[in-house]
Amino acid sequence: MLKTRILPPAEQAHSIPLLIKNLLLSGVRYEASQEIVYRDISRYDYVTFNERICRLASALTKAGVKAGDTVAVLDWDSHRYLECMFAVPMIGAVLHTVNVRLSPEQIVYTMNHADDIMVLVNSEFLPLYQAIEPQLTTVTTTILLTDGQEKSAELRGFAGEYEQLLAAADSTYEFADFDENSVATTFYTTGTTGNPKGVYFTHRQLVLHTLTQAGMLNGVGNQQLLNNRDVYMPITPMFHVHAWGMPYTATLLGVKQVYPGRYEPELLVELIQREKVTFSHCVPTILQMLLNAKAAEGFDFGGMKIIIGGSALNRGLYEAAGKRGIRLSAAYGMSETCPLISAGYNNLEIEAGSEELQVTHKIRAGVPVPMVEARLMDAQGNFLPHDGETQGELVLRAPWLTQGYFKEPEKSRELWLHGWMHTGDVASIDHTGSIEIRDRIKDVIKTGGEWLSSLELENLISLHPAIRDVAVVGVPDPRWDERPFALVVAAPGQQMDAGAVAAHLQPFVEEGRINKWAVPTQIAVVDEIPKTSVGKLDKKRIRVDVLGWLEQQDARISSV
Repeated sequence: MLKTRILPPAEQAHSIPLLIKNLLLSGVRYEASQEIVYRDISRYDYVTFNERICRLASALTKAGVKAGDTVAVLDWDSHRYLECMFAVPMIGAVLHTVNVRLSPEQIVYTMNHADDIMVLVNSEFLPLYQAIEPQLTTVTTTILLTDGQEKSAELRGFAGEYEQLLAAADSTYEFADFDENSVATTFYTTGTTGNPKGVYFTHRQLVLHTLTQAGMLNGVGNQQLLNNRDVYMPITPMFHVHAWGMPYTATLLGVKQVYPGRYEPELLVELIQREKVTFSHCVPTILQMLLNAKAAEGFDFGGMKIIIGGSALNRGLYEAAGKRGIRLSAAYGMSETCPLISAGYNNLEIEAGSEELQVTHKIRAGVPVPMVEARLMDAQGNFLPHDGETQGELVLRAPWLTQGYFKEPEKSRELWLHGWMHTGDVASIDHTGSIEIRDRIKDVIKTGGEWLSSLELENLISLHPAIRDVAVVGVPDPRWDERPFALVVAAPGQQMDAGAVAAHLQPFVEEGRINKWAVPTQIAVVDEIPKTSVGKLDKKRIRVDVLGWLEQQDARISSV
């Protein structure tokens, strides 16, 4: 350890730990009258919001929650969820944001594994929760969340209904200081095999992530994405990596926030129109759902800014959204990274280039945000050059990366092999620092001794005007090892077959963007493409489906 000069502080100097409670100081200071809106059900200002957090902290403490306990939430995106994101960690407890889209068996596993002692459960999830409750081994107390008239339920250790508890609780709470390295949140990420893995983040990590995200969105480049004159609405589940950390950032800035509850396309468009929403974030699937909503027909979104993450932003979706008045940009992160790692960014060099060059960089994973180190590594742990061509696994260092998987020492060692976090993504990095994700390591298609990027093929196929959605996977081939196979969803009123896809890709072959053996010789036309619980392409399930169709010579498949 390098020996440096450290001076003793004054006798009564106070060193402030980086705690989530400090994020609440700014919003009410800057814009006390800005609103927190929940559907068409409630709205209140930042003064009331801060008071409600105190009331929730009082209610949780009275119900027996202690520092170090884990509190689970099963809810849609709501003002209640936002309040829990602050109140639970601010009393020293750990917030477990439960993925309600997992199977019941997986939900049971995650709640028992996390040692949840209290559960706040939305009344819409009561049938699910009551079915799994007998299998929960650590839960002692339950609170009901509801938009309806019901105020009680048959639940283990029922403490009361959320709003009634807040109404009866103290409106002030003295939040103590404690170690900034205390765990604040946890949630579970699903992989291709085995049980979900628990990631966790400390107060220090979340505060640093929030400050960096606020600075990046507000001050880097020529396009401000979020400031406190914007209106923010998440279209990313709050159980998914803290809704990408955006609620913390919006609260820090004092932004008007709109929470839509359950994602219903017509209501989302209605809220965007009525509340004048200007900023959001989501995965491509959700944006496609928004664009296809009946309420969005003929509606110009007026320059609304949306960050796309979770899956690659392809050129087809970028152009389709632009025609509807939506300004898209890409960002990259994962559950283990809190999540922000990089964002689409055009420096002065790129801005001086062609429009094609600018769009290409804007829809990439982008340039690492401040305080993030990104490198390429080979299988032996050697670093690879950043020349825009060489491919390797993307590895990371940043102040807010999870330090391991909860109770999973072996998987934690794999995650942090060689002292860098391994993403499992194959990428290249160019001289500007711009990251281009080529594929997941497990999704790269190996054909004829070459690696093909399924993401690149999806991007090019998406440009066909008759295609609404696309996924590409590798399928076994006795001659070439693997061959690319595409699933496509045709746009309304359109027809599609393998010949049309091949003809569409031929110009890209002639330009040298892809090799001729990258062109799929078989496709399947489907109504919908399987997605994961957070809206990503479910390539594990897609491979299983495709192999089954090939064996049965399914009518959905067409060949060149």
